[in-house]
Amino acid sequence: MSSNRTDLPADPGRRALAKGAAGLAVLGAGFAGAGWAVAQEPAPPEALKGNINHSVARWSFGDLSLAELCNLGKSVGLKAIDLCGPADWPVLKEHGLDSSMCNGAEISLEAGWADPANHAELIRRYTDHIRLVADAGYANLICFSGNRGAISDQQGLENCVTGLSQILPAAQDAGVTLVMELLNSRVDHPDYMCDRSAWGVALCERLNAPNFRLLYDIYHMQIMEGDVIRTITENHQWLAHYHVAGNPGRHEPDDSQELNYPAICRAVRDSGFTGYVAQEFIPSDPAPDAAAQALRQAVLTCDV
Repeated sequence: MSSNRTDLPADPGRRALAKGAAGLAVLGAGFAGAGWAVAQEPAPPEALKGNINHSVARWSFGDLSLAELCNLGKSVGLKAIDLCGPADWPVLKEHGLDSSMCNGAEISLEAGWADPANHAELIRRYTDHIRLVADAGYANLICFSGNRGAISDQQGLENCVTGLSQILPAAQDAGVTLVMELLNSRVDHPDYMCDRSAWGVALCERLNAPNFRLLYDIYHMQIMEGDVIRTITENHQWLAHYHVAGNPGRHEPDDSQELNYPAICRAVRDSGFTGYVAQEFIPSDPAPDAAAQALRQAVLTCDV
């Protein structure tokens, strides 16, 4: 999540910012001591195929300032930074990068739309934030089901429909898509309700709104259900955004983990997807140069 949030859930990735960050050696500038020297101009990006729009989650390289992450991102061909709020947007604009998934309207990952006790506060927050996102020229705003508690999955679905229906017309008028993230409830987010693709798709079908879609987090859905390529192929019309990380470990998508990301990203490409695929991994080696190289290689792995 964005670095300006302080109410993050128990996810070890999203609570503990990655201990390493990208070294400016890959940007054509070194670093001295423990401090970062920000390159004035990022190195030209490696030639990418142009079929995938690449991004990276702000929180997962949190030891970098946002300006440093922007420079690193541009050096590896990224078009955007993911999970940024209003305080971050001026920096993104300065660097010519998109905010691929905006945040900041949510209460928390645990307190979401499945519980009607949260609706009044969420409606107020999202109504205000939709205007901010639209005024900034961005398109995607994240949202969450929240936890089950004593609520059944069917009742939670109905509650989400009731609450979200009250803000979706305003979001559509503003050109903003609300995107609910699929998260695993087995490892990182115990009791989270929107933890299976079928539940998320059912919500999309019930809302039947052109500006409500799902964030398909490949790491989370591998843990919950697997069958990733089939799910993408059969449900791509409901998927507005993708997150990438290796499983197990939530590290970079390399050959040490069980997900075949080139094949998965070919399925995304072949579905006609034109949104963003965002890296959201914790570098396995926190050393600055290693973390930077991990991001570079992850983008190349997913660039099909």
